[in-house]
Amino acid sequence: MTEKPKDTSDPSAARSTVPSTAEQSAVSTTGRGVSSPFDSPTEQFPKLTKDVPRTDDELGLDPQVPSVGDSPDAPPAYAYASIPPAANAPNDTGRLRRRNGDSRRGTLDFGLFLLRLIVGGVFIYHGLQKLTGWFNGPGLDGTRDMMASGGWDHQTLAAILVTIGELGGGVLLVLGLATPFAAGAVLAVILDAWAWKQGMIPGFQFKAAVPTGVELESILAGTAAVIILTGPGRWSFDRNRGWATRPFAGSFVVLVLAIAAAIGTYWYLHGGNPFTGIGPFD
Repeated sequence: MTEKPKDTSDPSAARSTVPSTAEQSAVSTTGRGVSSPFDSPTEQFPKLTKDVPRTDDELGLDPQVPSVGDSPDAPPAYAYASIPPAANAPNDTGRLRRRNGDSRRGTLDFGLFLLRLIVGGVFIYHGLQKLTGWFNGPGLDGTRDMMASGGWDHQTLAAILVTIGELGGGVLLVLGLATPFAAGAVLAVILDAWAWKQGMIPGFQFKAAVPTGVELESILAGTAAVIILTGPGRWSFDRNRGWATRPFAGSFVVLVLAIAAAIGTYWYLHGGNPFTGIGPFD
């Protein structure tokens, strides 16, 4: 009989060639050999030799430098980056209402239209009297003679100016076209008429019952000034202009210029004090 050969290999090497129970289980379940100790659920991960840095000092960051979220100039973060934030509502609500066609003005525009119609109609009436002689008027020649007898120095120029101011200004007022200048023209004309009648007799003349009374002229001058300051409204050809619905500083300028034009015209063409007979101007 032959003797069994003696196993001279290292027992530890023999043990290393024998697969462990975990490796056998992995082979039986996956059908493949274990290629890495991490493939086996029973194996332990290798221990890290150094702890993971967790603080700014360990990471090498400067604690004085603010992060992106802490910077005051940084844009705000949103939960959903794909959805931009809603835009702020416009503060100019009046402009927004006008753009949307909102016309919450009640009867204001209709009232301004009636005011322009009445005031402009009165001036058209007197302008046609002076230009054509209609409505028992003097006509252009009679107007010139009337200005001459009333103490006006340049009778023809004075007659032309008063006729254009009354007729042209009245038509433009009714149409609501170039309204501030139209109202300024009729205001200057009626102020000169007011000063002329007031200066005919010493003392303050106001009652309409007397020929020199300035009651009607005072009302017409006041309404013309009101139209300058309020604008013609939306029932006008100036409805798309700023002075139609939003008059501001320009209206005061036109009002002052109209008064200055009336005083300068009366002083140059009549040569007198427009305030004669009133209080301290007696």
